[in-house]
Amino acid sequence: MEAQHGNATETVSAVQDATRDEQVLFEPGRLAAPSDGGDGPWSIWSLKQKKIIILAASFASLLSLLSGQIYFPALDTIAKDLHVTDSLVNLSITTYVIIQAIAPTFTAQSSDTAGRRPLYMVCFILYMAANIGLGAQNNYAALLVLRCFQSLGSSGTAALSNAVAADITTSAKHGSYVSYAAAIPMLGPTLGPIIGGLLAQYVAWHSVFWFLWALTGAVAIPMAIFFPETCREIVGDGSIPPPKWNRCYTNVQRERNALKQGKKVPYDKRNELAKSRHIRFPNPFGTIMLLLHRECGFALLYSAILCCSFYATLRGRLLDSNFRRHAKRLGISPENNRQADLADFPIERARLEVVLPTIILGSACIVGFGWTLQYKKNLAGPLILLFVIAFCVSALLNCVACLMLDLYPGKAGTVTASNNLLRCLLGPDATAIVVPMINGIGIGWAVTIFAFLNVAALPLLWYIMKQGPRWRAETLQKKSEKEDAGGRR
Repeated sequence: MEAQHGNATETVSAVQDATRDEQVLFEPGRLAAPSDGGDGPWSIWSLKQKKIIILAASFASLLSLLSGQIYFPALDTIAKDLHVTDSLVNLSITTYVIIQAIAPTFTAQSSDTAGRRPLYMVCFILYMAANIGLGAQNNYAALLVLRCFQSLGSSGTAALSNAVAADITTSAKHGSYVSYAAAIPMLGPTLGPIIGGLLAQYVAWHSVFWFLWALTGAVAIPMAIFFPETCREIVGDGSIPPPKWNRCYTNVQRERNALKQGKKVPYDKRNELAKSRHIRFPNPFGTIMLLLHRECGFALLYSAILCCSFYATLRGRLLDSNFRRHAKRLGISPENNRQADLADFPIERARLEVVLPTIILGSACIVGFGWTLQYKKNLAGPLILLFVIAFCVSALLNCVACLMLDLYPGKAGTVTASNNLLRCLLGPDATAIVVPMINGIGIGWAVTIFAFLNVAALPLLWYIMKQGPRWRAETLQKKSEKEDAGGRR
């Protein structure tokens, strides 16, 4: 094994010297800065500014989960008012989830080349228009179609927050900032049913959509004015002025201040990046193909399995602490605002080691939760266990999100969409089969089966930690050989 590790290290070193062009930076084996890199800071934004940017993206991501949850309490009222069956109203939930799985495949992938801001603005406009239509209509067909557009707009924003986090932070801080990005959306499952229930009961079910419209305006207007473009293929570390469609007041003010102080504004770099950037219609197969990569697919598969009991809390500081521990062991100094070349770094272990104990604990609590409900002893037991489950299950979700951002630094939006796609495809399946399982074998055994699947699939994580560095080295070697062959021709 030591010999294999040595060979992998030599391979990576050779490839690093031979392949310095921009395309290598988008290979999963490359854990380095994008093309604007160098010895300078990773991002010009201060610590406070980074947190504000991430929290703004997190607020935008809230719309997707909130839109799904706030709708549930109004289902009976909608069915009665529109004179349709409960099954037909439930179909509007199914279509919403389907679009929720597919939409980020296009929006997040487009944001990797067109930029984050234009995609945010398009999603906001589409979402607000859909909510206006939903609030004004009284027809089932209109409800079904407009819910699809609502999902298209809201789920598009959900896939962008992790991409923004990857744009402005290094691998050493991905854990904390991904947690910031995931924090506010988790209010959706908590507050959604409460708000939806109150509005449906005391106002009218149409008011649910007017509330979402007003909330989106409260988020979209400040972001339209102040939220800067962060995509590194457009603005680099943030110092390169963005094109017209990617500009906001923050960018304009920064340019004006620089010109007043007699500083050079790098318009030439903006033009160079524009020439090298090719904006194409997003290819959904690109997102799907990422799932077939060993570096990506196994981790996302386990995340999707665990996501059948999806919850989330903060877990970022422990992730960053484990990253620093491995860096210290290898003699690497992980500066907060400088992105190191991590080709020799065991990034898989640094991200996934953290989650192993909590998966075992969380699975045990899931079993306990099922059986306390089975015997109906006391409500306090299930509630306490749910709290622990939420903490434990969230650990893997954030860890996998961080690992994907580390492995694909130039495709943050696309890989986030891949993660969303797989989870949304498996999640509804689990929801569909759990009720028949409970009716057939009882809730205790049904939940125990899901917990067993979590533990039985754990070897996937061990396999990733063991083989990940070798996979990355092989990917770089194949890329180098392909380029050498092309050069000889």
